Amino acid sequence: MTDIDEQVRPGHLRSAEPDDIYDEDGSIRSDFLTLVGAAIADRDVLFLRENVASLHESELGHLIEAIHPDQRLPMITLLGDDFDMTALTEVDESIRMQIVDQMPNEQIAAAIGEIDSDDAVYILEDLDQEDRDEILAQLPFTERVRLRRALDYPESSAGRRMQTEFVAVPPFWTVGQTIDYMRDEEELPESFTQIFVIDPTFKLLGVVNLDRILRTKRMEKIEGIMRDTNHPIPAEMDQEEAAQVFEQYDLLSAAVVDESGRLVGVLTIDDVVDVIQEEAEEDLMRLGGVGDEELSDSIPEISRSRVSWLAVNLVTAILAASVISLFSATIEQIVALAVLMPIVAGMGGNAGSQTMTVTVRALATRNLDIHNAWRVVRREAGVGLINGVVFGLLIGLFAGFWFHDVNIGGIIAAAMLINMMAAAIAGILIPLLLDKIGADPAVSSAVFVTTVTDITGFFSFLGLASWWFSI
Repeated sequence: MTDIDEQVRPGHLRSAEPDDIYDEDGSIRSDFLTLVGAAIADRDVLFLRENVASLHESELGHLIEAIHPDQRLPMITLLGDDFDMTALTEVDESIRMQIVDQMPNEQIAAAIGEIDSDDAVYILEDLDQEDRDEILAQLPFTERVRLRRALDYPESSAGRRMQTEFVAVPPFWTVGQTIDYMRDEEELPESFTQIFVIDPTFKLLGVVNLDRILRTKRMEKIEGIMRDTNHPIPAEMDQEEAAQVFEQYDLLSAAVVDESGRLVGVLTIDDVVDVIQEEAEEDLMRLGGVGDEELSDSIPEISRSRVSWLAVNLVTAILAASVISLFSATIEQIVALAVLMPIVAGMGGNAGSQTMTVTVRALATRNLDIHNAWRVVRREAGVGLINGVVFGLLIGLFAGFWFHDVNIGGIIAAAMLINMMAAAIAGILIPLLLDKIGADPAVSSAVFVTTVTDITGFFSFLGLASWWFSI
């Protein structure tokens, strides 16, 4: 029995390694899912403990998402104390809430007490206040206070993301005392790379890396080897800004401090990687007008999340259509205009989307600001001019040969140039304006940029045609 492809009874399969449970495209293998499902149905606790409880939290999260919804809670119940609650931080929010809502608060409290505080906050923050209070009331006093403090910080802030377990010592301790403390203290984090130095009021004084501790004699005092803390993170700082600090200064961890400079937690690189991924996904989803939609959401939930911006798009489409109606007489006389005008609007929309995407991302990463905005605007205008000339000539030649009319070719070439320029400028100015007034450019930019390119494309093409053929 050396591979899970072999047809064996649940409970007699060797412990599954990561390479065994995934297929070539990174999905959970169907035969492993079948065996897990059979073990749940047969209440085969031995199989689940040997082959499921041993999985990494991310693998267990993938498994929870892959199995049938009716199997999730029974599997967790059968695993009991062997279930790693951290796995729930790896699944979609809707799945996590479905599971947690069915679990007794006593079971959640017991599991919460065994995981890191940042993961505990991630699970607790979405619960109803009543359930949250009941769970927290069952935790030890110190742990309860730590979690309440983290939950009091704004959502998506560094305070919500921080881990409240850290190693802190006074400056007058020696290296030997610090080493003995780390060996004897049972409440320390499972892994850490820095030791923070604090005064009696917990005000942050400095930091010492573990490698410096290991290279220093035992009698040396901590204050003699500590250094200033590298860029402490205010607890109220937005998590995306905190991630940018990590990126800029290549940090592995950073102290989190309150408004008085007191040490309240530590932000680690694993949490920051999650933040970067979440923020990138969020920006991408918002550019498409789908908000925080998840794959596990129901049909009504998805429909509700999309309908608002589709309604806005409908209004802008009607506005663009009204521009076309102004030139209905010209279109009736020259059918070629009706055939060609979607090309002008479509090319402008694509060009505007390219510029808008780059601009929104630059705003999100703080690479675009008032100091370099006009330089970037000029650059994008130059790009629009070059692309307008190139594609204007191409479509002009194509349309001229297609309809055997040099006038049509010249008109669409000029309209293409105008719209490509307008698209480039709108693609950067609209996100900048929205960001300036406090609106989220990732959410609102697309519909406005598309409206500008549609209206400009139709108006320039049909307007030029009406003017030229009326001469």
